[in-house]
Amino acid sequence: MVATYLKRWVGNRILSRTTRKGGLDLLKMRMFPTQVTLPLRRQGLDPLPALGEVREVDPVNRLAHVFGITVWMVTGHAESKAVLADTTNFSNDIRPLVGSDPNKPSEGIGGLGFTDPPDHTRLRKLLTPEFTKRRLARLEPMIEKIVNDQLDLMEAKGPVADIVADFAFNVPFLLIADLLGVEEQDRDRFRALGPARFDLSAGGIGVFGSASESRDFLFEIVRKQRENPGDGLIGSIIRAQGDDLDDVELGGLADGVFLGGYETSASMLALGALVLLRNPEHFERIRTEPGAVDVIVEELLRYLTVVQVAFPRFARHDQELFGKQVKKGDLVAVSLSGADRDKNVFGDDAEDFYPRRASSAAHLAFGHGMHRCVGAELARMELRAAFLALAHRFPDLALAVPEEQLRFRELSIVYGLDSLPVQLHATKTQQAAG
Repeated sequence: MVATYLKRWVGNRILSRTTRKGGLDLLKMRMFPTQVTLPLRRQGLDPLPALGEVREVDPVNRLAHVFGITVWMVTGHAESKAVLADTTNFSNDIRPLVGSDPNKPSEGIGGLGFTDPPDHTRLRKLLTPEFTKRRLARLEPMIEKIVNDQLDLMEAKGPVADIVADFAFNVPFLLIADLLGVEEQDRDRFRALGPARFDLSAGGIGVFGSASESRDFLFEIVRKQRENPGDGLIGSIIRAQGDDLDDVELGGLADGVFLGGYETSASMLALGALVLLRNPEHFERIRTEPGAVDVIVEELLRYLTVVQVAFPRFARHDQELFGKQVKKGDLVAVSLSGADRDKNVFGDDAEDFYPRRASSAAHLAFGHGMHRCVGAELARMELRAAFLALAHRFPDLALAVPEEQLRFRELSIVYGLDSLPVQLHATKTQQAAG
C-alpha cells in the first residue's frame, strides 16, 4: 500500500510539473517514462528481443497511456509505410505538446519533420533541387578529399585511433559545414550542437533545450548571410528566394539539414565500421569486388537503422488503424528499427547482417513518404566513399579493445557509439610483436 501510494504521488508530481493549461508540455519534462522507451533500447547493435516479439504478435501496439496521451507503437514494415505515407489522417505538428514562447524564435519548431502541408510542401521545394543526384555529383570531389584528409590524420596519429572521434564525426561535420556555408570561425561552436539533440536521457528539457541553442546559432548564421550571402546552401537560398522566407523558416531548414546529415551519418560510419570488423569478409569485398560497397551500404542502412523512430505522428481524428481504435490526438510512433527487422519483408534471417539480401533496399532507414529524408542520396555517397577509402587504406583494421568494453548510447533517437578504438595496421602490429 505504501509503495503504491508513493508511486502515485511521484507520478502526480511529475504530471503537475510537465503539464500546462491545454495539455502536456515537453519542454518541462525531465525524464521520459520507461514504458515509452522500448523502441529506443538495444542490446549492442540489435533492438531488444521484446520489440520483435511485439511486432510478431501486434504490429500496431498500444504502448502506453502517459500524461493523458495514448502512445501507439508501429513495428510492422507494411503498417509503418502506411502510417509514414498518410498525411490525411496524421499530422506531424508537435506544437500542441511544446509550450514554447512565440516571442522567442529559437523556441519555434522549424524544419520539415514537424511541419504539415502546405508549409512543408513550400519549404521542401526549396531544398529538393539541391539534393538531386545531378546536383550532388558536384560534391563527390569534396567528399573524397574530406575522407582522405581524415584518413591521413588517423594514419599520423596511429597505430591506434578512435573511429568515432577521429573519423566518423569529422567527415559528416566538415561536409555539412561546407554544404551550409558555415564559416571557419563558427565551426567549433557548430560542432558541439549535434549529439545532445537526440539524447532523451534528460527528457524534453535536454532535447528541446539543445534544440533551442542550435537554432539560436543558426539564426545568427542566417542573419549574417542575409547581409553577405555565402557560397553554401544558406546563401544560395537567400539569393534565390530570401525575400519569401523569414529567419525562423530558413534557420529551421538549415537546422534540418544539419540534424539529418551530421549525427546520423556519424553513427552510421562508426557502427558500420564495427559491423565490418565483425564481418571481415565483407570488409575485404569492399576492397576487392567492384560495386560491392553499394549493396553492403544498403544492408548496413537496414541492419543498423540508426534513426530508431520516425518523427511522431498525431491522429487528426478518431480512426481505425489496422484493427486498433485510435483517438484524435493520440501519438503514433513508428519504430523504424523494428520495421527494418520484419521477417515478412526481409526473411527469417532479418536479425542478421547479410549484404547479399535481395530485399535490403526496401528498408525504411530514411523514412518513407512526404517526410522521407531529403538528403538520403548524399548520405549514401558519403558512406560509400568513407567505407571504400577505409578498406583500401587500412585493410588490416582491427578492434583495439575487447568488444564488450564498447559503450553504446542509451535512450538516443539516433543510436551510436561513444568510441571505437582500432588498430590501423593490425597485421603489422602483430608481426612486430612476434
